[in-house]
Amino acid sequence: MTGTADAKAEPRSHAVTHDITVDAPVAKVFGLIADATAWPRIFGPTVHVERLWARGTQERLQLWATANSAARTWTSIRTLDPVARRIEFRQEHSPDPIASMGGCWTFEPLPDNRSRVLLDHDFAVVGDDPAGLRWISTAVDSNSTAELSALKAHAEAGSLAPEDTFDDTIEVAGAAEDVYDFIYRADLWPRRLPHVAQLSLTEEQAGLQVMEMETRTADGSAHNTTSVRVCFPPERIVYKQVVVPPLMTVHLGEWSITRKDGRVAVSSQHTVRINPDKVDSILGAGATIADACRFVRDALSRNSRTTLEHARSYAEGRRG
Repeated sequence: MTGTADAKAEPRSHAVTHDITVDAPVAKVFGLIADATAWPRIFGPTVHVERLWARGTQERLQLWATANSAARTWTSIRTLDPVARRIEFRQEHSPDPIASMGGCWTFEPLPDNRSRVLLDHDFAVVGDDPAGLRWISTAVDSNSTAELSALKAHAEAGSLAPEDTFDDTIEVAGAAEDVYDFIYRADLWPRRLPHVAQLSLTEEQAGLQVMEMETRTADGSAHNTTSVRVCFPPERIVYKQVVVPPLMTVHLGEWSITRKDGRVAVSSQHTVRINPDKVDSILGAGATIADACRFVRDALSRNSRTTLEHARSYAEGRRG
């Protein structure tokens, strides 16, 4: 008796469309989606984006984002067509429980300089697992809704509160690997840093951390933040606060370590956007956006310098 085994059935494909109308010209809206490296500033779930290559109308991206409160990363190929106003995307290797994921952004001009944006997804679930299907469907729905709402708000805003980018840098007479280890091992910060009261760190995937931290402020009060950190040993850790203090709407950061003339330069960079609706209630009547920027800059720089100094002591002590 001869024969062949039945080929394993491919998982069933699912499709869903989300759309929104934006009071902004289609070229402006298209441009916001075309520049994926700016997404962490626009979309709450997007933590970090790296453009790995660009060839003609195609580009390869690695994205880190949250989905159903879990941190995930994947690579995608995108094809951009500004004439047809379409951006197609397809994940190369999807994280479980996703078997495949792709889709398309489509931008339609409307009268009076308005636009309609459609976000299509098609996806399949590993093993057609019902629990996996529920997880993916929830993630696609919540992230797509959040992204379209954020796109609309960003495109329609006459002017956003200005971003403020600043950094602190020190030199260390120690090994770059030891400096990196101090910053990477944030789970030890409550014992190592005076301004960190409590910290919970999870790393379900190597180099992708979720950090919940309670920080003491100069006046003795405390605030809680949640950050997703993307680690590039031994030179860089980038992060985004996905739960920020009320005075900010955006907080992105980066720790970078470079070798320089036999020494090591360590920098902490912050990019923040102030929440104008909270300035008066937090800083008092009459306070301005500039006042809030100075307040946030002073607070973040104070903590960064403290962390940098302790990292220097740790690395130089290890060398000694």
